[in-house]
Amino acid sequence: MALLSNHQEALCVNNADIISTVEFNPTGELLATGDKGGRVVVFQREQESKNQPHRRGEYNVYSTFQSHEPEFDYLKSLEIEEKINKIRWLPQQNAAYFLLSTNDKTVKLWKISERDKRPEGYNLKEEDGRIRDPTTITALRVPVLQPMDLMVEATPRRVFSNAHTYHINSISVNNDYETYMSTDDLRINLWNLEITNQSFNIVDIKPANMEELTEVITAAEFHPNQCNTFVYSSSKGSIRLCDMRASALCDNHSKFFEEPEDPSNRSFFSEIISSISDVKFSHSGRYLMTRDYLTVKVWDLNMESKPLETYQVHDYLRSKLCSLYENDCIFDKFECVWNGSDSVIMTGSYNNFFRMFDRNTKRDVTLEASRENSKPRAILKPRKVCVGGKRRKDEISVDSLDFSKKILHTAWHPSENIIAVAATNNLYIFQDKIN
Repeated sequence: MALLSNHQEALCVNNADIISTVEFNPTGELLATGDKGGRVVVFQREQESKNQPHRRGEYNVYSTFQSHEPEFDYLKSLEIEEKINKIRWLPQQNAAYFLLSTNDKTVKLWKISERDKRPEGYNLKEEDGRIRDPTTITALRVPVLQPMDLMVEATPRRVFSNAHTYHINSISVNNDYETYMSTDDLRINLWNLEITNQSFNIVDIKPANMEELTEVITAAEFHPNQCNTFVYSSSKGSIRLCDMRASALCDNHSKFFEEPEDPSNRSFFSEIISSISDVKFSHSGRYLMTRDYLTVKVWDLNMESKPLETYQVHDYLRSKLCSLYENDCIFDKFECVWNGSDSVIMTGSYNNFFRMFDRNTKRDVTLEASRENSKPRAILKPRKVCVGGKRRKDEISVDSLDFSKKILHTAWHPSENIIAVAATNNLYIFQDKIN
């Protein structure tokens, strides 16, 4: 897939500006990013115009709003960060758009709507809003709607709070579009989108004695077309598929996916690098993709014993695990995404590299999202990392990789070859080259 650089949103590196989540809406018309400062920026795709065909589908800023503010939990003497952990769009039902955004504790439902008319000619108040003296009103008039400049408004419609003791790591909208789930380290709650003051606890792995805790939940997602099925992953590298028809509290999973460990590969880091940082159903609902520290695995829902496919993301880091542990990079949580037809998967790496794996041809490519090589309409050149021995001139050595530059968050347009890649505080949008 030849990729063209299309657009980027650059800010000076301030911790609050670091992008923490990226998500296309179900049509791909809008793209939302959330950052560590609690802001959500929504980009809208330009309509194609006949006189500027080369500007096909560029994304421009549509709306920016402050979703979460920093808070303080006085009972626990804890600061609650405003950082946006996840954004999930709801399917569009009318002219407005709706999205869910969450920080560590609170999920909010936002409505993004357009206004291009305003009412004028009130009877009881002046145009500037002052109330008129009733004794001066001698005639009734009919208020009219006058055109005005387009305004995009973001308003919070629901706030779902006080249901999580631990940090929320994922939210997922059910395909009944009436419910969604929010997941923290030890529990998963099911919410109705209309009801903010109660949720149902559907998974609880908290042991009676916290000293017996051996694993935590790292991510969870609903099945794309079965409203009763969901999956969650753990820090021990296992995935559990649950069916809500079986019981209200899904203590017992219906399927358990785990790859047995090779004893010859066992090391001090085995458990850390086997922790799953992301789990995603394929669009078809037949497969699951999981990302751990070094690999991406594709699982068939009908085969629990081992993954169908395993892709090495950056195997050259195996010899570097000690220093990655010392600089805390080994705890980085990379996400993974499917393309619209489930034939290609993408995930991030270090040095602003991101990897694509074609499941049919088994070919893979490493690309770099950086400002030097991403002039608009430039074609991305594949990058190679050399491990020991002689280095070719276009290769980069493992020792010169920059571990402070990492691509954790990526998104793929639901139907087209357009991808969004968050590199620290920059958003890069790449699209397939059109001949």
